[in-house]
Amino acid sequence: MVTRTVVGFGRALALLALAVVNAAIGALALLLILLCFGLGLVFLFPATVRLVRRRAVQARRLALAFADVQIVPPYRAAPPPPVPQRDGWYREGRSLYRTSLVPNFMRTFDWMFKDPATWRDLAWLIADPLLGGVLVLVPPLMVAGGAVLVAQGPARAVAGVVLMVAGPLLAPRAVRLHGVWTRKLLAPTYRARLTNAMHHLTQVHTEAIDTQAAELRRIERDLHDGAQARLVAIGMTLGAAEELVDSDPAAAKALIARVREASAASLVELRQLVRGIHPPVLAERGLGDAVRALALDSPLKVSVSVELPLRPEAPVESAVYFVVSELLTNASRHGGAGRVAVDISRRGAALRITVIDDGQGGADPSRGSGLRGIERRVAAFDGVLALHSPAGGPTTASVDIPRAFDGQASCRTKLPAWKQSLMALCWGLGWLPLFPQGLVAAGFKIFGADERSWFLALYLPEVLQWPTIIFMIALGTAMLIVAQGLTQQAKQLESEVNT
Repeated sequence: MVTRTVVGFGRALALLALAVVNAAIGALALLLILLCFGLGLVFLFPATVRLVRRRAVQARRLALAFADVQIVPPYRAAPPPPVPQRDGWYREGRSLYRTSLVPNFMRTFDWMFKDPATWRDLAWLIADPLLGGVLVLVPPLMVAGGAVLVAQGPARAVAGVVLMVAGPLLAPRAVRLHGVWTRKLLAPTYRARLTNAMHHLTQVHTEAIDTQAAELRRIERDLHDGAQARLVAIGMTLGAAEELVDSDPAAAKALIARVREASAASLVELRQLVRGIHPPVLAERGLGDAVRALALDSPLKVSVSVELPLRPEAPVESAVYFVVSELLTNASRHGGAGRVAVDISRRGAALRITVIDDGQGGADPSRGSGLRGIERRVAAFDGVLALHSPAGGPTTASVDIPRAFDGQASCRTKLPAWKQSLMALCWGLGWLPLFPQGLVAAGFKIFGADERSWFLALYLPEVLQWPTIIFMIALGTAMLIVAQGLTQQAKQLESEVNT
């Protein structure tokens, strides 16, 4: 408690100092914007917006660190850089430019000017010294006022001490309110969230189409260069055997034997191709057994732990299977690993895949190694790849797919109907035996009141009154404990679904 109070008071002082800094930066930003649009110095606008955004980003981080208030960045995606035409000129609207300087500036200016978050950041920067500063000013002001009262003599010392104690105690709440206030202006609006979600969906859709097209081209290439070539060779060999059946039966038999070998090889290639599209073991036996089959085929020593009470949807299963396959391939081919641990588990409605290898580390998605393909594959399900691969190892790759069990979780992670009924009954009637029939009746019994009212125990024989009162108190307490336990269980299940 003391540590929390001291830390909260220190954070309030830090936020108060930052409010003064915000006042200075806000005044400077207003001056620069007036110069931009009043005197036509538009080249100052991007630098001004970057200055304000940098301070807003710091405020979001402090809100999370100080007040445990998470604020998602609301900014729209930056425009792509201008690309020259075939003749080397850059087109922006109806104008042509020799270099990319002017087109790039115009795109940046338009992006920043039309983003509502730009003006919300500026509004927060100007208003924070007035509103946020006042919130965190109250605790230090109470301490200072209390010190003044103590110095004025014993008559006011008690009030001064109360203020000096209450100020630090109030500081953590003031910091929390400051974080909430910051979130009011710096969090994305509903429209901004929709815009960002649409941009993300468009990007994911484009990447999914590109990935699908690349996969179709790979299948076409494998069929053309593998199975199709073998089938053509089989047809030609059968034609040659047909011509030699009468004149050289031994040679014809040898050709037919070659055809049988070629057909067996073609069948193996087709099975491998089908396995690359959708493994049969995945459809027949589920994700756990399919990953264990991958582990058996891997040259590494792979341990697999799968805890899935429910099967995710087929597209999610397929994506996870190929994610694990790619990570095992990377560990063997690029990481130089000897052992790999694969863990697949459910976290409420989410699915988590963790692959840890003892390789040399240094994996980086920007350098390829199939990691970018994994990111694109799981992005189609709003999944995220987290990679920790220091030089020297080990490498830990964690993939979270947030809504892999949405349908199952929503209907199978609620309390059963009988538990819900029991919880409602205990909450609704638990107070009755505890208070009026238990504690209040005990009070009447202790003080010897003649009034019996509607207290059941007082109408019983003397020998049964105290046992009945004790039973009522125990019953009411037990009912409230059961109700509280079921409520906590329901909240836990609900939080698992949400996470």
